[in-house]
Amino acid sequence: MSRILSEVASANANYSASFGDKSKLACPPARRFAILTCMDARLDPAKFAGLAEGDAHVIRNAGGRASDDAIRSLVISYKLLGTREFFVIHHTDCGMGLFTNEVMRGLLASSLETAELTPQGFRDVGKGPGSPAGEDIDWLTIQDQQQAVVDDVARIRAHPLVPKTIPVYGFLYDVKSGKLIEVAEARAAGAAA
Repeated sequence: MSRILSEVASANANYSASFGDKSKLACPPARRFAILTCMDARLDPAKFAGLAEGDAHVIRNAGGRASDDAIRSLVISYKLLGTREFFVIHHTDCGMGLFTNEVMRGLLASSLETAELTPQGFRDVGKGPGSPAGEDIDWLTIQDQQQAVVDDVARIRAHPLVPKTIPVYGFLYDVKSGKLIEVAEARAAGAAA
């Protein structure tokens, strides 16, 4: 058993020992909203949004992007579980701004091992073989953080399966201060009708 696996198993044993009334939480989120945010380990949506278990749906992916799968989850969230507001929350100092589709595709074509970040960008340090399968993926990289928030809010707002009555808010989380900063252009792009 790896050290990490052992630590996770131990933490879960402690958590489940005092689970108590959490077994009675309803499936729909109590506060009726969903957050789409980045998988970055520095972000804790429960803390920055004041959530307790059962309060909201939190959908996470690299960059907090409005990918097809993220929108699928948002649609399920409102259609089957009653959420009424969506938050798109990207963050400062996001790793998705450190590479492009071309860089990621090249790294994967060369090797499937972990790349190294240098002052000049990512470089492959692994041995091959790699795979060309990365050519078929849009990695949804970010070149302008605020514009990416606006783009994702607009993509959700324009989706034919998202009702116009659901407001879609856009924020940047500042990893240096912990503050949520609203992106003004996203407010207009995500306004409910």
